[in-house]
Amino acid sequence: MRDGIRIDGCTRTCGLIGNPVEHTMSPAIHNTLAQALGQNLVYVPFRVLPGEVREAVEGARALNLLGCNVTVPYKSEVIPYLKELDPLAERIGAVNTLVRTEGGFKGYNTDMPGLLRAFEADGVKPGGEKVLILGAGGVARAVAVMLSGLASEIIILNRTIERAQKIADEINAYTEGQPVRAMALADWRQLPWGERYLAVQATNVGMYPRVQEAVMEDPDFYRRIHTGYDLIFNPARTRFMQMTEAAGGRAYNGLKMLLYQGIIAYELWTGAAVTGELEEKAYDAMKHAMGIGD
Repeated sequence: MRDGIRIDGCTRTCGLIGNPVEHTMSPAIHNTLAQALGQNLVYVPFRVLPGEVREAVEGARALNLLGCNVTVPYKSEVIPYLKELDPLAERIGAVNTLVRTEGGFKGYNTDMPGLLRAFEADGVKPGGEKVLILGAGGVARAVAVMLSGLASEIIILNRTIERAQKIADEINAYTEGQPVRAMALADWRQLPWGERYLAVQATNVGMYPRVQEAVMEDPDFYRRIHTGYDLIFNPARTRFMQMTEAAGGRAYNGLKMLLYQGIIAYELWTGAAVTGELEEKAYDAMKHAMGIGD
């Protein structure tokens, strides 16, 4: 036994496939949960080099891994090597969790359900909301897919409208009411005056080393936001959050989304129900690993 983790011939292994993986917080989540639940399971990161994703998936199956998480840059690249795909992951076009099944792995996306659980934990109800999504990359697309059946309106704001329009067209093609529309970031003043939005910051602007930047710098923009979620979690308080709060809105980072995507993955792997005190244990462990307080 080492640091409270029992490792023997019956230990099951889960892990993380990605590149890089050196700074992942996932081991803190999963190993804390395994210890708290008394489950003989360990979680370790696996750095997978470019071009070796297929071998990584096949190797994980051959080594009898219970499951894996998948992080950048392989969330889409991993899909062809899976036996089955959960419908939500298929719609999003990205997988972050592999669950062992007979004959192969099934791919899930727990990032977006994790965001919904973070909303719930923070008292944010996206049902019927008007939502702004900043950015038009893979994360922004995933957020738009997840919220398209809940929000009354979704506006994707991006520097180049073409990428945002492509996402809107794809989602509206299978969503009743066509709730998603695209807008160039420079045209944000066309938003109706008096409307206040739930905003999700889905770019990497504000992440190290650009910690003093926000994708939108005009303070007037933030007066349109009642609640802002920055999916960045390090730094813990981004400039987007600071500007949202300065304009009178509530602001949150992506740390709870990270927590809950991990919890949902753990539940899929083990069948355990992780709630209440267990969530807090995992959250505290993750913050400790990051060297941050409340």
